[in-house]
Amino acid sequence: MTTAKLKTMGQQSGRRSWAEPWKIKMVEPIRLTIQAERTRALKEAGYNTFLLRSEDVYIDLLTDSGTNAMSDRQWAGMLMGDEAYAGSRNFYNLEEAVSTYYGYRYMVPTHQGRGAEHLLSQTLIKPGQYVPGNMYFTTTRIHQELAGGTFVDVIIDKAHDPGNEHPFKGNVDLGKLEFLIKQKGAENIAYISLAGTVNMAGGQPVSMANVRALRELCDRFRIRIYLDATRMVENAFFIQQREEGYADKPIAAILKEFCNYTDGAWMSAKKDNLVNIGGWLAVNDNELFDSLRNMVVIYEGLHTYGGVAGRDMEAMAIGIAEGVQDDQIRSRVGQVLYLGDLLLNWKIPIVKPVGGHAVFLDARKFYPHIPQDQFPAQTLAAQLYLNSGVRGMERGIVSAGRDPKTGEHRFPALELTRLAIPRRVYTQAHMDVVAEAVKTVYDAREHTKGLKMVYEPKRLRFFQARFEPVAE
Repeated sequence: MTTAKLKTMGQQSGRRSWAEPWKIKMVEPIRLTIQAERTRALKEAGYNTFLLRSEDVYIDLLTDSGTNAMSDRQWAGMLMGDEAYAGSRNFYNLEEAVSTYYGYRYMVPTHQGRGAEHLLSQTLIKPGQYVPGNMYFTTTRIHQELAGGTFVDVIIDKAHDPGNEHPFKGNVDLGKLEFLIKQKGAENIAYISLAGTVNMAGGQPVSMANVRALRELCDRFRIRIYLDATRMVENAFFIQQREEGYADKPIAAILKEFCNYTDGAWMSAKKDNLVNIGGWLAVNDNELFDSLRNMVVIYEGLHTYGGVAGRDMEAMAIGIAEGVQDDQIRSRVGQVLYLGDLLLNWKIPIVKPVGGHAVFLDARKFYPHIPQDQFPAQTLAAQLYLNSGVRGMERGIVSAGRDPKTGEHRFPALELTRLAIPRRVYTQAHMDVVAEAVKTVYDAREHTKGLKMVYEPKRLRFFQARFEPVAE
């Protein structure tokens, strides 16, 4: 049902309420721990929410990756798993679903999104080349760097301002990109790394007009565009809601049109495809596909299973079809907007506009007295857990890591704490609890001290680093 039809129905009935387009038929008990238990757990975890045990967490907003609730049809599909080593029928169902809804010609499955990132980076990047993109993502950039590439941020400047309400803060700055191409030479650009609903910017979308113009620019220089389609359905929803000419178009049609402007895509199916594990990499070029199909055998598994079981490929195929349903994505993003609106009503600083998969708290404005090298966003995630048992995660200086050449901290403009909402898992009541917990932490902000890092792994440190409170 289109947005316009829903609005008309709402006007006729005099009601504005909406409800999730599903019923609950199975539950998993959760328990609110007492503060003494949370204090112990947080200290044992080195003040890193990634190192907490899930049994010690009340409401888990660490990530929306692989934390979805699958549908009855997906669970039924799991029982239809064809676990043949080669030629599983579930592979062909997944291949057809990717072609139908995303439009790409060739597909290889992978164990999850970073497996696809690895294959693409190793295949397309030559040492010394540049990979422009609309803001980095942690695992994407590390794979590009390990392949010998250098990521260059070409997102619009508004994306680095959490208070700016531009409707498409994920857009590529075409002027920045063209300058880079002319400065470095088109032959030194491996490809454009384009993300839908840019995670590190707060889940901000790319407009259809921008990707269309990007395609025209890249065609001039014969440069390919590869899409991180992980949350591209959410991006399609924002195009439907915000971009002229798309209000009455179904999400599935918007998604396919957007993908048509790119040369291929990689997917962490643990997000928009509504599963707990799995991914895929899809392209249009037969020669490139041949290389990828060979590489997937080396690193993931045979090209017809790619590191996932047949039952998981079946769940992915069904999840792709469910994920593009207008009612489903409206409910999904609606829950994120609900939490964001609660916080905005209390004038709590968050990234605006509210993104599609998470609410991002502006840790700089929570803790202006905490220097960035004392990790304000990490501090905020720790304080939120300590107060309420709600688990979020850091998206700031810790996630940015160190410059590989200088060894110094990267200091990003955005210092954010992410509250990522799993799909079809929590109710509005859970969002009320989260909002109240954030407000309590915000009200106590002036008395909060920062953290110091006491253990730092070599790569992707935000997953495993450990911290301690700074001295009083």
